[in-house]
Amino acid sequence: MTDLKARFGRPLRLGVIGGGPDSWIGRMHRGAAEYDGWWRCTAGVFSSDAARSHAAGTAMGFDAGRSYGSVEEMIERERARPDGIDAVAIMTPNDTHYPFAAAALAAGLDVVCDKPVTDDFGQACDLVARTRAGGRLFAVAHAYSAYPMTRWARHLVADGMLGPVRLVQVEYIQSGLATRLEEGPQNNRLRWVLDPQRSGQALVMSAIGCHAQHLASFATGANVARVVADVGTLLPGRRVIDHVSALLEFDGGARGTFTVTQAAAGGENDIRLRVFGERGNLAWSHRDASYLDVALQGEPARRYGRGDPFLPPTIVAAGRTPRGHPEGLREAFANIYAEVAQERMARALGEAVPAHPYPRIEDGAHTMAFIEACLASQRSGRWEAVAALPRA
Repeated sequence: MTDLKARFGRPLRLGVIGGGPDSWIGRMHRGAAEYDGWWRCTAGVFSSDAARSHAAGTAMGFDAGRSYGSVEEMIERERARPDGIDAVAIMTPNDTHYPFAAAALAAGLDVVCDKPVTDDFGQACDLVARTRAGGRLFAVAHAYSAYPMTRWARHLVADGMLGPVRLVQVEYIQSGLATRLEEGPQNNRLRWVLDPQRSGQALVMSAIGCHAQHLASFATGANVARVVADVGTLLPGRRVIDHVSALLEFDGGARGTFTVTQAAAGGENDIRLRVFGERGNLAWSHRDASYLDVALQGEPARRYGRGDPFLPPTIVAAGRTPRGHPEGLREAFANIYAEVAQERMARALGEAVPAHPYPRIEDGAHTMAFIEACLASQRSGRWEAVAALPRA
């Protein structure tokens, strides 16, 4: 892929939307985009306040003339430049993802968007249609599916090592909302996170549940077909949803269990996946992200590690250091950015497009359909179908 970069002749130029100087996720996106040299962050809008955005951009080392006061201004002025941006990365409050993504697509830009992609399934379907009609690339920042060992899990399932999938168990547990943050001082982020009109149809699903659902679908290669769910709060009286547990049925008939919460006291950020097939199972945990455990019926258990030399080249390429040296979330984010860049450059050069499995807008749309089905199940008390995605 280094040769592809050389033939294209320059890094792709990225416009950053959100992620000011004090933003953890902003540093994650910017660092990941530039990690392997595929992108350069060259322009941005870093606050909804124009003056703060200009100041933030220059403080972070952006050209003062490319630190814009609004998304509209950035898109218009960058379009007029001979060296304008090629894509945008969106990491703003949830209720702004859809309008910013739609504006970027309308301007002919590719998009990398934080989750959730939209407020609802209808908006997500609109972004799917816009992306396809414009021939654009649209990636969703589900970085857990970009670890080498979750990629290896997907490969083993698709290759039939486990046999037909029968059961999927996924959970994501956090403690960030285990206390009544609503009653204490709130920074700008907490204000919008704790506002149900801004954080999405179900806060825990917008924040972490979408990652769990996507990882389960990614590893198995199957969407969720229907769901019966318990949706609510672990802290009585809370306005935003902090807990969802559900039973799942996947396309193809596999069953599943799903539990996500941000209100588990003492819990650490922890996403775990287990997939059981006819012949055995595999297990992955973010706390031990460089390893994948596989147990086949009647055979010794085995542990695969990132960097094992016998892994396929595509899996090895998703890691950057030898086995035993830690890698983590930034590298997983960087895999998504690198794969989008490789596809963009290959298209521009008229070459075959690499078949990379990074999360796309269709995955984001399925997540929104899944969230709406969970909420419908809570209201009805019965199984609810997950709406189908629009046909290509």
